[in-house]
Amino acid sequence: ARSAGTPQVPGLKIVYLVPLGHPAEAPWKNIIVHQTEGPPGSARSLAAAQNKNPGKRGVTLWVETDGTVYWSTPETAITTHGDGANRNDNKYIDNAKTFRSVVKTNSIGVEFAGNYPDVAKPVTPEQVEAWLVLVRFLQERYRIPAENVYAHNWIDYKDRRYCEGCDLAEKARALNHVPASIR
Repeated sequence: ARSAGTPQVPGLKIVYLVPLGHPAEAPWKNIIVHQTEGPPGSARSLAAAQNKNPGKRGVTLWVETDGTVYWSTPETAITTHGDGANRNDNKYIDNAKTFRSVVKTNSIGVEFAGNYPDVAKPVTPEQVEAWLVLVRFLQERYRIPAENVYAHNWIDYKDRRYCEGCDLAEKARALNHVPASIR
């Protein structure tokens, strides 16, 4: 998981638009799970657009409805997906540790495509399967403990119609994966 280049992960179809470097150079301490209001089939084009302009609103990793993962930017690029951890209401989780501290500069973002036009539509079984492999890979690569995996709605105000990323973040935390480097 800590290799440079384009490491292939067993059980995961991952397409790298850029090769990975050394994980110690990346500032990631958290993972934030997002769901885009993009239609099925949009992850590749969204990742390509992010690749052309890494600092634009978006994330580092995009997951298509078939479970294919697209790594869009250099792993040290700061994408604009966590604007400020402005949720301070304890609605979903205790926000004492996240308020103004789980932000774009220390959090890698993963976006799941396919819930357009119904934003409350859950991710596909293939996306869940890919996520459960991908999240462990990211945790190992960046030494991120399970309690530092967050749904977008847990840390930033978003959409009242659904809790963006909540089901996926809960599934990741339930794995209780402890990276080898911090065991």
